[in-house]
Amino acid sequence: MSDNAGSKFSYFLVGLGVGALVGILYAPKSGDETRDYLSKKADEGRDYAQKKARELRERAEDLIERSKEIMSRQKDALSSAVDAGKETYKREANIS
Repeated sequence: MSDNAGSKFSYFLVGLGVGALVGILYAPKSGDETRDYLSKKADEGRDYAQKKARELRERAEDLIERSKEIMSRQKDALSSAVDAGKETYKREANIS
């Protein structure tokens, strides 16, 4: 069974080498042009990733701000409910 796995790996390596050789032989551009193209695409990818990261950070900041506002409103509502409960308790305690 391990012979079979080693054989498959050998075929994979041979195929990888042949594919790389064919790719180099039939490349539509020279090496310098290909490197420039890849460099430009890498720069575009980096810029895109930075833009998306910036957008995500802004969205996260907005969500955090909204969450803080909601928590503040909930805290105020809870505080009002507690105060109303205390007032009702005091009134009921004085009646008894």
